[in-house]
Parts: sequence; structure tokens; C-alpha cells
Amino acid sequence: MRMSVHLDTGLLSVERESQSGPVRARVISLPYSQQRPGTVPLAKSESPYRVQIMAKAAGKKTTATPLKKSTFDLRVFLDTAGAARKIKKFRRAETIYSQGDPAKGVNYIQKGAVQLSVINESGKEAVVALLGPGDFFGEGCLAGQPVCMGTATAVLPTSILFIKKDEMMRALHVEHALSDLFISHMLTRNIRIEEDLVDQLFNSSEKRLARALLLLARYGKDDQPHGVLPKVSQETLAEMIGTTRPRVNFFMNKFRKLGFIKYNGKLQVNTSLLSVVLHE
Repeated sequence: MRMSVHLDTGLLSVERESQSGPVRARVISLPYSQQRPGTVPLAKSESPYRVQIMAKAAGKKTTATPLKKSTFDLRVFLDTAGAARKIKKFRRAETIYSQGDPAKGVNYIQKGAVQLSVINESGKEAVVALLGPGDFFGEGCLAGQPVCMGTATAVLPTSILFIKKDEMMRALHVEHALSDLFISHMLTRNIRIEEDLVDQLFNSSEKRLARALLLLARYGKDDQPHGVLPKVSQETLAEMIGTTRPRVNFFMNKFRKLGFIKYNGKLQVNTSLLSVVLHE
């Protein structure tokens, strides 16, 4: 305990250290005989030893309210229908949405493959991306896009989870597991777009085709057997890499002869195709 006397005011401060919290302080009025001469005396109606508590201990032990454990299951959310979520199935070559359609929500690919393309005013089509299981698309609505900026088409029999915009916004704000997954997807997509631009600017048609085949075979992904390609036409490959179909056909035959790819009902891409991409 520590005591201090304020002679000018005639007040005695008593301070005591508390192990569980900050200092407690009390101010006690001294009797008239102990006040410094010349100071204004206390009112006679007041008790000379009246105690005024100036501060209470702020270190009282309080019982923390346990946080309510979240019941959110990310896999259940993405694999099943629910409030503002609907599972849609599409046949091969069926349009999921068209360029200019109202942007009402986000799509998540449960299985299959989806081609994203854009068409200019003269009718020329360019393939922007080919997505697979675990990818999101149509997320432009979250940034305020009122209409779809391109066309999404099922390349294989495809199952899509459609999540309405308001529900997706709510879930991203509340459920951290979903927001972490979505942020990771967006960062990966951004990196992919930058790599595509560099590829288009500096690499030959042969390298661009080899890289496109490896990406389509989803090397580095765990969702399907490595090297197995979804059925993609040479026209689509030509649109993806910015060249003509005859050039794609020429390089595909070259890759097959070198053992980089092989046809056995499905297109099999071997890891040796990486040598084409890495070769300077």
C-alpha cells in the first residue's frame, strides 16, 4: 500500500496494488487539524473522514463467454443445394450462359469442364479459358458487373453449383473457409492471366500449344488422373493459343511422333511435353 498527501488540497490518496488488476485509488479528506494552513476548509456539514472512491478496480475476473462453434462445412456447401444455391447439370456443348445475359450469381464446377469465350462485334470468337472441377466462374457479378462479359459452355457433361449473388456475398463475409478458398482461386486466376499474356507475347505457337495441353491436363491438380485431357477440338485449341487449326494439327502430329502425347480413345499428355515449354 502507498499513501500520499496533497498539502494544497488537504486530500490523502491511498493506493493499493492488486494482483488481479490495476491500482485501486481512494481519496480521503483529512481532518481540519491536518489541513495545510491557508487552504479552504471543508464544509462543516461534511464528515472530516468522508471517503470518495475515485476509481474502482478494473481487474475483476470475468468469465469469458465461449465462442459459438461454427457449424459451416465447406464441402457440404459446395457439393449440395440449399438456400439460394442450386445444382445445374449440362450436356456436352450446352450453353451455361451467354455473353450479355444478366449476371445473377457465381458458378462452381463440381465435375466436368467449362469453356469461357468472348465474341466481338464482327462475330469472331476467342477462347479465354478452359476450367475444371473446383473452379469458380461468373464472379464478375460480385464486382458490380450487371451482365455476363462472355459465354460459358460445357465441354463435357458438367455439374454446376449456382450460388446467387446475395448468398455468395453473405457467405464470403461470414464463412472464412469459403472466403479463403475464393481468394486463393482469384489469385491463381490472376497469375494464370498474366502468364497467358506473357505466353502470347513471347512464345511460339508450338510452345503455346504445349503449355495449353499441360494446363488442360491439369498437371499439379489432384482432382483427376494426370495427363488425361477432356475432349477438346483442334478448333478450340487454335482459338486458345491464337493460331490456325492447320498449325495445331501440324504440332499435334509432331508431339505424337515424339511420344509427348498419344491417342487411346482419350488424349493422353505425357510429362515429357514439358521439354517443349522449357526449351529455349
